[in-house]
This record gives sequence, C-alpha cells and structure tokens, in this order.
Amino acid sequence: MSRLVDYFVIVGFDHEKERGGLSNGIILQRFPEINWEDTPFHDGIEWFCQPQGWALSTERSEPRFYVSVLTDVDANRHYCACLCFNETVAITPTKPADEDEESLDSSRPVSNITHHSIMYAPKCLVIVSRQDYIDTFRNCLGIIYTVWVENLGVPLETLVGNLLGCVLVPPAGGPQVRFSIGAGDRQALQPPAAPPMPVTHNAVYMLLRLLGIHNSVTLWCAVMSEHKVLLVSLAGARLSAACRALAALMFPFRYAHVYIPLLPAGLAEVLATPTPFLIGVHSSLKEEVSELLDVIVADLDVGSLHIPAGVNIPRPEGKLLSSLQDALALVLQPELKSADSAFAPPPPSSSPPHMLDKEIRAVFMRTLAKLLQGYRHCLTIIRIHPSPVLTFHKAGFLGARGLSQCPFAVRLLDSMFFNGLVAERGPPWRPTDIWDELVQNLPEQLRLESLNPELELQHIQDLAMQLHLNENPNPQGVSTQTYSQRVLRPPEGASARIHQPPLPPLDAERVHAVIEEVTARNANNPKLSAIRLPAPRIIPPGASPTGAVEHTQLLLTNSARRLEVLRACVAATFECRYADARKSFPGVVRALRAPGARAALVRDLAARLPTNKHLLQHHQFELVVRLMNCALQSASALDEHSIAAAVLPLATAYCRKLCTGVIQYAYMCIQEHQVWTSQQFWEAAFYQEVQRDIKALYLPSPTHHHRMPSPREDDEYISLLKAQEPSALEIAAEQMRLWPSLPPEKQRELIASEESTLYSQAIHYANRMVYLLLPLEGAGRRADVRGDDADRASNSITNSVAESDSADAESGFEEADPGEAGNNVIKMVSRFVDKVCTEGGVTADHVRCLHQMVPGVVHMHLEALDAVARESRRLPPVQKPRIAWPALVAGEAGAGAALRALLLADGRGCALPQLLPAEGALFLTNYRLLFKGVPLDPYACEATVVRSFPLSALTREKGVRAAHAQLEHALHDGLQLRAATFQLIKVALDEEVSSEQAEAFRKAVARLRHPSHPLMHFALAPRAPPPADLAQPKHHTLKGFAKKTLLKTARRAGLKPKPSKRQKYVLPSSDARSLTSPPLMSSLSADTLSLEELELGGGAAEGAECAHARSLERVRERVYARDWARLGLAASPFRLSHANALYTLCRSYPAVVAVPESVSDESLRRASRCYRQGRVPVLTWRHPRTKALLARSAASHHKGVMGMLKSSSHQNPATTQSGTETTSSIEQERYLATLVSLTPASRGELDDSSLSLDSLLLCCEEQQHNHTPLLSKAAGTLGVLGRGSGGKSAGGAGATRHFGRWGSLKDRRQPSHLELYTPRARLSAVDLDAVSGEGMARRAALYVLAEKGAGGAQAGVEPVPLDYPDARATKHAFKKLLRAAAPSAPAPPAAPAADEPGFLRLVEESGWLWQLRQLFQLSGAVVDLLDVQGSSVLLSLEDGWDVTAQISSLAQICLDPYYRTLEGFRILVEKEWLALGHKFQQRSNLAATPQQGFTPTFLMFLDAVHQLQKQFPLAFEFNDYYLRFVAYHCVSCRFRTFLLDSEAQRAELGLTPDERRVDVSRLGVETCGAGAASAEGEDGRAALGLFEYVERLHQRSPLFYNLLYTPDLDNPVLRPVSAVSSLEVWEYYVSEELSHGAPYEPDLWSDDRPAPLQRRLVVAGYDSISRCMPDAFTGLLERLRQLELELGHLPQKWRVRWDQLELPNTLELQRNASMCSGLVRVATRAAHRRGTLEVLARARLAAAPPPAAHRWAPAPAAAPARCEHCADLLWGPLGCGARCADCGALCHERCADALAAPCPPRLGPPPPPDRHAERPPAAVSQQYYEQFSSNVAENRTHEGHLYKRGALLKGWKQRWFVLDSIKHQLRYYDAMEDSHCKGFIDLAEVLTVMQAPPAPGPPKKCDDRSFFDLRTSRRTYNFCASDANAAQEWIEKLQACLQ
Repeated sequence: MSRLVDYFVIVGFDHEKERGGLSNGIILQRFPEINWEDTPFHDGIEWFCQPQGWALSTERSEPRFYVSVLTDVDANRHYCACLCFNETVAITPTKPADEDEESLDSSRPVSNITHHSIMYAPKCLVIVSRQDYIDTFRNCLGIIYTVWVENLGVPLETLVGNLLGCVLVPPAGGPQVRFSIGAGDRQALQPPAAPPMPVTHNAVYMLLRLLGIHNSVTLWCAVMSEHKVLLVSLAGARLSAACRALAALMFPFRYAHVYIPLLPAGLAEVLATPTPFLIGVHSSLKEEVSELLDVIVADLDVGSLHIPAGVNIPRPEGKLLSSLQDALALVLQPELKSADSAFAPPPPSSSPPHMLDKEIRAVFMRTLAKLLQGYRHCLTIIRIHPSPVLTFHKAGFLGARGLSQCPFAVRLLDSMFFNGLVAERGPPWRPTDIWDELVQNLPEQLRLESLNPELELQHIQDLAMQLHLNENPNPQGVSTQTYSQRVLRPPEGASARIHQPPLPPLDAERVHAVIEEVTARNANNPKLSAIRLPAPRIIPPGASPTGAVEHTQLLLTNSARRLEVLRACVAATFECRYADARKSFPGVVRALRAPGARAALVRDLAARLPTNKHLLQHHQFELVVRLMNCALQSASALDEHSIAAAVLPLATAYCRKLCTGVIQYAYMCIQEHQVWTSQQFWEAAFYQEVQRDIKALYLPSPTHHHRMPSPREDDEYISLLKAQEPSALEIAAEQMRLWPSLPPEKQRELIASEESTLYSQAIHYANRMVYLLLPLEGAGRRADVRGDDADRASNSITNSVAESDSADAESGFEEADPGEAGNNVIKMVSRFVDKVCTEGGVTADHVRCLHQMVPGVVHMHLEALDAVARESRRLPPVQKPRIAWPALVAGEAGAGAALRALLLADGRGCALPQLLPAEGALFLTNYRLLFKGVPLDPYACEATVVRSFPLSALTREKGVRAAHAQLEHALHDGLQLRAATFQLIKVALDEEVSSEQAEAFRKAVARLRHPSHPLMHFALAPRAPPPADLAQPKHHTLKGFAKKTLLKTARRAGLKPKPSKRQKYVLPSSDARSLTSPPLMSSLSADTLSLEELELGGGAAEGAECAHARSLERVRERVYARDWARLGLAASPFRLSHANALYTLCRSYPAVVAVPESVSDESLRRASRCYRQGRVPVLTWRHPRTKALLARSAASHHKGVMGMLKSSSHQNPATTQSGTETTSSIEQERYLATLVSLTPASRGELDDSSLSLDSLLLCCEEQQHNHTPLLSKAAGTLGVLGRGSGGKSAGGAGATRHFGRWGSLKDRRQPSHLELYTPRARLSAVDLDAVSGEGMARRAALYVLAEKGAGGAQAGVEPVPLDYPDARATKHAFKKLLRAAAPSAPAPPAAPAADEPGFLRLVEESGWLWQLRQLFQLSGAVVDLLDVQGSSVLLSLEDGWDVTAQISSLAQICLDPYYRTLEGFRILVEKEWLALGHKFQQRSNLAATPQQGFTPTFLMFLDAVHQLQKQFPLAFEFNDYYLRFVAYHCVSCRFRTFLLDSEAQRAELGLTPDERRVDVSRLGVETCGAGAASAEGEDGRAALGLFEYVERLHQRSPLFYNLLYTPDLDNPVLRPVSAVSSLEVWEYYVSEELSHGAPYEPDLWSDDRPAPLQRRLVVAGYDSISRCMPDAFTGLLERLRQLELELGHLPQKWRVRWDQLELPNTLELQRNASMCSGLVRVATRAAHRRGTLEVLARARLAAAPPPAAHRWAPAPAAAPARCEHCADLLWGPLGCGARCADCGALCHERCADALAAPCPPRLGPPPPPDRHAERPPAAVSQQYYEQFSSNVAENRTHEGHLYKRGALLKGWKQRWFVLDSIKHQLRYYDAMEDSHCKGFIDLAEVLTVMQAPPAPGPPKKCDDRSFFDLRTSRRTYNFCASDANAAQEWIEKLQACLQ
C-alpha cells in the first residue's frame, strides 16, 4: 500500500516581485512541511502551476484543472494536479515597468498591464503524487475548493490531513478502495490489473481522431526512433492526453527521455536540448518553436504534422507498416468494407470511444509483437546472482529476423527504450502480463489469420478487451452502480462572486495532527496488509526468431549442390587433396556469399578440430585461411549471422609451424576485416561465451555425448539431446526461484563463482582482441594499425631486433614502446574491459589487474609477431601433401611410420580402371594393414581409395618390382601383401622411401603378424602384458622334458603315484593356472591337488565337489550347457558330467559335457584313452521326434572302433583282456552299447521311420540312371540291414503326430537295457543279438562315421568308413581359391574376353566347390539317418575338431530351425567350435611360430551355410552379410572369440565367457554398456567377443537381419541340393569396396545419410551398394526413424517397429503347397536319400575286394541324362560324356577319373523307378518359438520350505520356494505339490542377500542364525529357514545366481 497524495501545496502570486503585472509563483504552504523519506519534495513546482506565466488579470476566469508531469533523477514520474482559480486583490496604480529594467520573461515581448484598483491574482491548489489517478485528483481538489467557496463548515485542515494520511492505494491488481476526505463525499478508486500497463481512458482515440491514421503512425515512428517531438495545442488537457497516448502506444517500452506534457513558457529554452524529448506547449509559443530545425511539430488543434527537411523518420519495413495501417483502418473505419457494396448492409455498430481506444492500442501492440517476435531467444544472461544481469544480442536478432537492412528496427534496438525493456522484461522469473501472453500466442494467431482473415478483427477486439479489463478490473460493479460516488461541486457561478474572501492560510499543526491520527488508524487495519502481490513464474520464451529471407540473387548460391561443393572442398583440404580443393574454390567463393553457406563452413571447420590446437601443413593452412577470409568478407561490422564469433575459436586453434619455436596462427592472416574493430561485436561475443559458462556452472548434468562413444552417436541424436537441455534463461529462472531459500554461505559462493567466470572470460577476450587487432608486420604497428605493406615489410627485421634488444626481461616490457598501433589497441581493450566488467559486476581489484595485464600482453604479442613475420618470408617449398592417417577403430593405433606409395592395379582392378593407380600411403597399425590415397586420374581425384585387411589375416608378403605407364620411372620397389580375407594390396613405394624404411616396415609386419603370446593379439591388447613365466620356454632342459613326458604317459595309463609324503604326480603348471582361472575352481591349489584327489571315489574330490558347487553350477549355465538342457540332454537318461571340470579328461573339451546317465565319470576317463587327444564321444544333439542322438568324438587310437568290436566277438574276453588297453576297450564298448540302448530305434519304439537301408531304397523316387550296379550290389550284399523292420515310411501319419515341440527340454523315457551290462565284462555281438531277440534280422541303431580302416560290426552298431576332405586338402583348395579370387596381375590384353571364364575355371580347379559338395553329402547322410531312419550317429573322424565339427554343425542347422536364428547360430558356433574345440590358432596361422598356409575349416563351414541360405532364403533369420562378417572377423583378431583353441586355453588366460548373458533383445534402450560389462574379466580387463559386438549392432539396425525370414514349420528339415552346378561362388571371395575398405568395420562407416531425394552416382566395386541403395524394408525403417527425429521424438528401436507390423492371420491363410512345389520337394528328398544311400553303400563295399577298373568309351549323343559322379546334366550338345563298357556307368569326361563307384558287371536291367512315393508330411502350423516350452521342473536350481514374513502388520507363513536360475526368478508356492506359483521375485531387481538378525514374531523352534533378508529395489523380504545350514545354503545359491 502506498499513499495517494504525497504533498498538498498552495501556490500563489508573488506580489513582491511583480513588475508590470508579471511575476513568479511562490509556495505559500505545503503539507507536510517535512519531506517524506521515500519521496522528496521537488523544488520549482510553481513553474508548472501556470504554464503561460504568472500574471495579474483584470477579468475573473473560471477555475482550471490540468496536470503536469515531473521526472526525477531516477526517471520516476511525479504527477502535479493543479486547480487554478483567481483571488481578488487591491492594487494601487503604479507606473509601468521601467524600460531599462529587464523583464522577468525576456524571451517574448509582454505588453504592460494597466493597473486597476481591483485585480485578480492566480492561486493554485496542487496535489503532488506518484500515482496516476487524474480523475481522483480532480475530485479531491474540487471538494476542497467547494468547501472553501461554499463555506460548508468543514475545516480545510481536516480535508487536507485526511487526503494526505487517510487514502492508501493498493498496488496494481489490488482491490477497489473506497474513501472519503471528510466533506461528506464518497469516492472509489480502482487500481489497474497489471502494474506496467498504462491507463489511457480515451486519450489514444483522441490522438487518432485529431491527427488521423497517417500522421499518428508517423508521429509514433518518430517517438519510437528517438526523435524530438513537440505537441502544440490551446488546451493543456489535450497536450497531456496526447503525450499520455504516445507513451501508451510505445508499450511495452517506456519513454525514457525528456517527457513534459505541459511545458511552462518560462522554460522554453529546454526545446534547444540535443537529447530527444516529447513535450507539449501552448499554442501561444507556436511561432517561437517554428524555427527549430530538428523538431517534429504536431498541431493537435488543426491536425497537422510538420517534419523539417533534414529529419528522416525511419518506418517499419513495408509489410509491417501496411499491416499496421490496414488494421487501424479496420478499427476506425469499419464501414470501409461495405462502402462499395451494391446492397449496402446496415452500418456496423461502432465501438464506444473507450473501446476504440483499446482497439487502437491493441493494433500497435500487435505490431510491436510482430517486430520483436522471438526476442527472448536473443537475451543473454551474464549474471544471475545477486540480481540478474541481461544483455540483448542485437546482431543475432537482426540476422535471424532478416531486419539488418531495416533502419526502424536498428534504431529501435539501439534506443534507450529497448535497453529498458531488456532490463525490465528480460529476467525470466517475474510476474507476467498481457504483453508476455501476446508474444507467446501471436504466431498461432497469425497462422490462423492467414487461413481466415476475418479472425484479425476478432483477435484485435479480444486484446482490446484485455486492455479494458486491465483499466476496469470490476466492470460489473460499475455497470450496476453498486457503489455511487458522491463528489461535491460548487454551484454554477460561484467563481464569479465579488465578495468571495481569499483562501485563508491553513493551520499546519492541525493538519499534522490529522495526518498522525489517520496514519495510526491505518496502521492497525489488517485488511491493508493482506494484499497479495502477483506470484512470479517462468516467462515462456515464445517462438524462435524467424523471417530471414536472403536476397533473390543469393538463393541459388545456397543450394544443396553448392553446399556439397563446399563440404567437398573442406574435406579435400584436410585430406591433403589440394588440387581438388583449389579446383572447387571458385564455386566455394560464390557459395560463401550466402549466410547459410558461411555458417556451414564454420561448422565444418569446427567439427574437424580435434583439440584446442590443430597443427596444419602449409597448403592446408593457406586454404583454411583463405576460406576464413572469404567467409568474413561478406560479414558486416554487426556480425548479424555470428560468423565472426564462430571464427574466433577457430582462428586461435588452426596454426602451422614455421620453424622451431615459431608458430603462425590463423588469426594473424584474417585481421583485415572491419568486424574486429567493432566494440559491439566484441561485447556480444563476450556475453555469449559468458552465458555458456554460466549455463555450464548451473547445469545439473553437462552433456558429454559428443566425447563418449555411443551406439547411437549421430547428429540427429546429439541435436535431440541438446534440445532437451534447459536453456540459460530457464536455468536462471530456477536459480532466481531458489535464491531466497539459499543460506548466505551458498549465496556468497555462487556470487563468487559467477564473478570468477566473468573475470576469466574477460582475460580470455582481452587476449583475443590483442591477437586480432595487432597487425602481423612490425613496421606497420609502429606507425599505424593499417599502414603500408611495403614499409612494414622493409623495416620488420630491424624493428624486431631493436625491440628485442631494448626490452628488459625483468621489467615486464615496461620500457618498450608499443607504438601508436599498440597504444590504440591498449586503449580499445581497456574500454572493452571497463564496459563488460562494469556491467557484469566484476570487482574493482580484478578490473585493476586486467588493466595492468593488457600492456604486458600487447608487448609479448609484439615480440611473437616479429618472429612470425620474419619466418613467414622464408617458408620452405612444399613438395608433397601431408600423409593423413585414416579413421581407426577403437583401440587401434599406429605401429610405425607410414610409407608413401602408389596402389597398383591387380587382377581385380580392370573393372574400375580410372581408380587405380592411386597415390597415397601404406599404413601399419596394431590391427590392420591399409592403404589410403586418391586416384591419379584427374577426373576421379575426388574419390578416396582405401584397401585394408587385418594384420592377422596376412598370408604372404613379398617384394616386387612394379612397372606402370603412369609412373615416372620404369621400375619401382614394391610390396605385395595377400590376406586370407581375399584382399590384395600391391603397392609401388615412393622414391623418398629408403630401403631401410621398407625393411623396417616388413620386420614390423612380421613381428605384429605372429606375436609371442596370445595376450599380445589386438583383441587382448588392452590387457596387461603376459607374466614372465608365460613367455618362457616350456622345458628348460632335456631332463625336464623327459620327466614330464613320463608323467603324462603314466597318467594316461591310469597309474597312481606311490603313497609318500612328497606328491609326485601333480598337475602341470598350465592345469594349475586353469584351476585358479575364473570362474572355475578358484580356491583349489595346484600344490595340494594330486591325481588321487581327482578320483571321483576319493574323499578329497568329493569334498572339493561340495566346496565348489557354485562354480559347477556356473559352468552348467554356459551357452552350450543350456542348449543341451534345451535338447533334453541334461535330464534323465542323460546328464551333464563334470568329469572334465579341471580339463584333465580332455584338454580340448569344455568343463561340462553331455553323456548318458549310466556312464560314470570314471568310465569316461577310461574310455578317453581309446581316442585321439582323449576326445571321448559326447552327445551334442537329440532329435525331438525320433529321439535319435548325434554324438561326436575323435578317431580311435586302435585298429578301429569296429575292428575292435569285431575281434572281440571271436575271442574269449577272459583270455584277451589285459592291462589298460583291455580296460579301456571294455569302457569304450559299454559306452557305445549305452548309446545304442538310448536310441528308440533299437527298441522298436519308432513307428514313423524307415528303419533300414532297404527302406531308403523303397522310399526313393529316383530316375533309372540312379540304380547303378553299386546300389544293386549294396542292396544284395548288405545282409545286416534287414527288411523286416515293419516301420512306416517318413511320410506316414505318424510324422504329423510326433513332429511337435522342437524345443522340448524333457524326456520322460526311463533308461532301459542298461541292466544287461555288467561291469568289467565285454559283450559280443552274439550276446547283444540274443538279448535283443533279433538275430541277423536286426538293424543298426547307431552309425559310426569313422575313417577308412575301421571294420566289423556289433549288434545295433554299424561302422561307416568315409572319404572326407581333410585339413591338407582344404588348405590346398583355399590357396588356389585365394589366387583365383585375388589375382596379383591383370589378365594379358591379348585375351580380354577370357577374364570371366578364366576365373570360373580357376575356381573349379581349386576343388573348393567339390569339397563343399562332399561336405553336403556327408551332412545329408547324417540328416537322413537321424530324421528318416531314426538311428543315432557318432562322428568319429580325424582328431574330432575339423570335419567332425563341419558335419555336426551342418546337420544340426538342417535339422533344427532354432540354429537358423541369430541366437541359435551363435549357440551352435559356441558349442560345436568353441566349446568342443577347434584349432583356430593352427588353422588360422595365429601361433607364435609361422606355419605354411591357412586351413580355413571354419570358413568352409560358413560357405556351406551360405549355400544353404541361397537355396532356402526364407529359412534363416540372419542374412548373408552376417556370415561374411563372421568370416572376416574369425581371422581378424579384433575379437577374442576365435583366438584360442579350447575352453581350457581361454580359462588359463581368464577369457572364459560369462555363463549368464543379458538378453538385450528384451531391453527398450541401447545396452552397449551391458555388453561391454559382460566382456570384462574378473581382473577388470576388457576383451570384447564377436557375438557380443554383433548383438549390439543388431539392436541398433537390421544390419544382420534377414527381413524375408519366414520359417516353414511344416517342413522344418532342410535338404539342400549338393550338385556343384547348384553351388555359387560366395560374394565374400570377390566383393570389394574401395571407398572405405573392407565393409566389415561398421565403426568406420560415416554417419552422413544422403537426403531421400538427393541423386548420387553409385559405382559397384567402389561404393557399398547395400548402404547406398538399401532395400525397401530398410529404407522404410530409416524413413520412420527420420520422421520420429523430425517430430522431436526419441526414435524407437527398429525391432520394435518391425514387431509392430501386422501379420496375416495364419489360421485363415493356410499354406497350401502347389503341385510344382510338392514335386520339387519330393524330388529333393529323393535325391537327398540317394546321396545317403551312396555314402552307406560305399562304406559297406569299402572292405570288399577292389572291383575292376572302368573301361571308358565316348558316349554317343543321346537323351538327357545325369552324371554318376556330380549328378549334373549330361547331354550331347552341352558336352561329351563317357560310358563304361562293362557296367554302363555314365559320367562327364572330367568326372571319369574321379568316379568312386566300382565296376561290377551288369547283371540285368535296373528296376523301374517307383513313382508312388508319398507326399511330404504336413507339419503342425504353430510357430517354432511358440512350441518352445521351458519345463519348470528342470529349471529348479534349488528348492525347499522357507518361512516368509508378509508386508506390514502381517505374520510369518511357510511356503515352498523354487530358485530358477534359467528364468532368473525365485518362485513360491502354497505347497510343494502345486503346479502354479503364487508369486515370484525377479532376481534382476535383487540388490543384496545377507544374513539378518532375528525378526519379531518368528516361527517356533527356529534358530537365531536361520534368518536372512533379500533386499530388492522396491522392498526387503524377510525369510527364515529350518536351520542355520539351510539358511546359509539358500544365501549361497541366491548369491551365485546374482553373480
């Protein structure tokens, strides 16, 4: 609450100074007589009481009322309301004023007034107030005048006292005030709703009515542009109202200059002031002001506007001005719309004057809002505490709005009004008003008005209503007259009374007493202190400033093509392609004329800045400086597009080295621009930097995404993250809100931090100003900043020497004279420091330090410039571009100096002859060998040629002599590097490369190619160096070698050490390390563990097994163990054995293996001695329908597995068994018999399978040529395969019944026939036949695919000797294939047409495809035996880790659809190749000792999977790129996956994988952090796996996903065509991308995605076709991602979008096979069975006498037939064939020598083909993953009863708890028999499990140590076990699952 009236003054005529009737006014009385503390009294108020002067009058005049406005030094306005009347005075006639005496008012001639006896002297009653309530002042003064005139008996002292002390006015927004000053009056006073909104009543409408629209707008523009404006009128009220109206039309601005609505005549000299003003004068002074040359005069009485000739009034730009005038016409002249209407409607009802007034104000407010749209985005906050300090980035606003050429906007932003607006409305935390809402809502209103122009008037009227409600917050009270005011008025003619006594003097004491009384009464009024001020809130920023429209001539220069040229020029500069950069420079210069292109250039240069200092080569530096100068040439001194501000940090970062210790920065070469001399530019740039630092000071979590590697590191994602950050104003608003609640210490700390920020930036910018303002040449800066270049050049060295000699090192350069230029720089920097530090509130001490620092900085920089100027004149010539290192993957680093070289064309380069040769360099890193350069062809020099391959894939390196037509010399030394990834780098070394450098390069390659230890490979490079003992030789002496050999032999023989104190037979050091390697038996010690303790029957081993149950459980959670559990191999009658937990059973086997349940660990140890490398048969897969088993092992040590069985059937076991061999043979025999007994086919339980070889013959629909004598003989001679099986064919109805549940984990069958086998006894085939009851009519339940030489048979077991591609054949085939795919020299020009046939011929001659065919045949035989015949298969070939793994993996892929998914394929590889062992070190030549050539067994398997994928494109979830990616990185050594040979070796090095992997597919966000964490070893050292990396990439994009994946569950078994003609050459062997190198490093791919409509030339062999032209699915997913980013949403993962697609209803859309597809499937199935039959037949005939050789003769042309060897088409026109004269076999001539079929004489014609083969079975229609069910009973890691306490106020209750480590849950049931759980606890949410103290209300008879707590992220569960041991066991089990 504040006073309504500050002072009441009575001013009268000063009779003592009267001269000729003229005098001055004098203050007769004022109340109160003592000044208020908050409002001092203003002297000179008497001047404004009579604006025309104080003079006596002979005529009585009516009382007059007018208001004058006084402005104090704080720009606060004080309103002086004057009521003037006349008093009668008696005057004695006197002579006129002496002519020589100077009159009081000499400025104008005044005629002498004739003195009469009765004269009238003016007297004024004046109210001085800070409140703008003019009508209330008029009423109060009228009441006092009426009481005096009418002599109403009320003391005037009471009225004045009440007026001064009684009336208190609430602030804006307060309630209505009703009061009386004591004369029986009733008055009401209503404050406005908002404080800053002016109250105009009808003033604005009056101004427009008097002057018109054009003059009013012109006058408004003059006031807004700070011109001198003078209003002239005869009425003081008009002058006051017009000034009030003009000030109101400026809202939200406040008029801050001279504002005098009513200027007294005695102060007319004020009009000569040079400052702008808004003044009103009486028309009597019109002639005197007409001579003012810079004053705009508006005559309100006649409506004229006079603008002097020299005054130019800026107006808004055309569109804004026209919209203002149109809107005013729409408001003031509504009839204008229908003026020309033929049928004029009724005239629209015009608004009342007070509403027209508000509508006019609304039009001007909307105009200013349009002009200042987005101004809050350009506010710069430089201090928040203790009070906010804001500045406005004027240049940035003008540039963003495109108003830099608008003088009205420029003048407005430079005005004091605008500075006041920033100070008043800039703070982001304050109460809001109508203006803030208008700025927020105007863009939407303009959009709606563009659609419907009729809405403009509606919006204006709505805003006018808000303005009206601001002046009249309670309109209903006024309309209903609920409170009628009573104001006393004198009667008419009262002022003309003759005998009216003069106004008596008032009693000051009485007035003071009344004031004191009223003030005391108001102090006790509680209503006055209950008024609430409007609450502050965050000011919305509104729309961003837009509207910048470039010049029409520059539209073309900012096109996408020119921006592309600009980026290409910058890229060429930094990639050392200077010729390309200079060629594109003219186009770049033209493009830089557009501000958008200049901004793009600066962003590109900033993005290529790696650190705060970037050292460039000379050519690069010159081009970068030239680009900067071109960008700055078009920039004005305002820098409205912030180009110069963005160049500042670049100019101080880019530099070049001239010589040792002398560096030239870019700022030394860009000084010739006017923007650097603009103080406004430096201030704006400084304030922007300070705002960024202030924001970072208060930002809770600064963004570091651009520094951290992220899976989603792209421009869209970074911009999205930045958009989510709070703005500086939002941070300031929050800090202002919290400021009052902060403790004083915290407040002082924040103030000091902000002041320190400003101080540090001031130092930084002072240095920058010195850098940019001091010229480079020394002579010029001695004379002038912009001196003559020649003079500077001639005297630079002399001045430098003189300056350096005269400088005193200890005096701080005080004696050195900086010259005139240096002094000017010091002055400018000092002014800048004073300005910014004063505004920012920097302490005086810091400012003084800055002033002392500036001269020293200038002197030091002068010395540096001298050296730079001297050295820049003698730059050495640059011969060749700098070698720029290419992009590297994470962890990759250079391993040597790069060699400048020329990449030559090889045999593959003929497709792109313009790209090769390419000039560049050959780089060597710790991971790759790569070449990067540019083509020599000038038309292709914009391209970049990259060839690279992993260093570990290098197969051969040799020196060559290169010759090329474009080389300068005939021959050059060169290198030829060939890699197993089918890459070839052939380079000619540059002449500057010496032979020593080349030899050092080759030695470095050899050293890195074969590191001395596996830990030194790139995948493990971040790890610590290997221990010293690991690098030592294995055996130091011959004695040690012999001792260890004997110990190993004894251990294999089963010998035990003698009982002695000293243990002899202990594990080797490698095994000891495996015991301590995580996560195995970490607590076992190699010093205390002997062979006796490893026996399962020993007590020590039992104790160890109990002590390390947790470790064994973790082993069982590994991938392969979980897969065996999925297949049912972990439940009865099978089990997962831990006999190899310490890798003593077999070094190459995993810690856990799947074996029959009846086979003990001791039996496994004994049987392992019969196999190579101890690789005993282990189970790896089980058929879900036939229950047949697939096992694998190594070949037998003895004469053959079947040979041993055969010999044992004819000998007496009691006489032949002796020693270890006999024992091992028995165990081997029992193991195979167990596999036979576990096969359902051996018990006749399989009803839907063909059970013999004859059934295979019967069910085949083969052609006549397929029944060769070989098959006839096999069918007639193999009596072991009887026909009396009685089983149904594979296509029977039983197939449909038994085909479900591929993923079933449970087998309910109990073991049978196992009781027939007694320990230590050999069972012969006769015994087995007797037991089974089948005799010779039996069939084989187990097929053993073994090497040749194995013979004999056993009941239920049949040996199948095979011919298979061994490792040596694979190595030779790969060598030939590599030379065919990557030839070292192009084809001779004499035979250019032979290129393609030559390649195919070389591929055929390599034998690679033939080996693939043989691999398909063997795996197909396994598929048929398992699926069709239902027999188990044991793969017992070679050492069990090459072709065994190939056949086993391929068969499982063909049989099990699960292995065709991404997850399944990974599990298959980890199980068959990693867990069960494969010699990756030897096969990939990764050992420390180099070997001869590669043996890519694993690559052949991947190629076979690729062939499968080509034949069945819908059956695989992964695509071909996934296979190529795995093939590339299996030899790259980038990942740890394929580094070592077995799990034991990985365990020794701590690389055993985690058993529990996070399923990232179920997470909603990127989980790269989790993947990295899972790859951490227990020692904290990371080694990433390939499949973890693939999983990360798969979550980010469908890079590896087959978008056509549609599993066919009706036909789940794949039977591929194995003919060579059906096999394709893999794209992996022949593809190449020269743009980025090998396409298998996604980390190196650029994130730049071309626009959807952008055209681009894509070249095969150079570009990546799949990335440049993605398929439709990938393109749509990317388009969805782009649209989500454009909408401001976080893009969803692609798999989420893919899964959201609506699939057709499978129940309505049944798969109906056509006749064609059915025939194809039947034919393929028949051909597949035929291949199986041939394999079995060859095996049976292998032991027979060799048949006669074929007698080949040319076959005449006949009908089409098929070759007996390759099954390809054989027809006369296509090629000649050969036919055997004896047996009639028919084949190609090239296949004649390779035909393995024997030649028996033809006994008769072949039987006719069977054409009644049944159609394939119809499988169930359920999806595979729907069929997968995880049985709860098999996932029970631990279970038992526990007491669980309920929630709050609930007791203990016993429940049955089940710990499930598979589903990661702790389930609980009401009872043990329940099948449905009552609830579960997700172990992912568990934080800790620990023992707990006894809880209240425990169960009875419970131990105090049986309590434990399980704390999750949501609550804590209390449990109680039966005893302490049970509680401890539960705690250990839970903790094991949490690790």
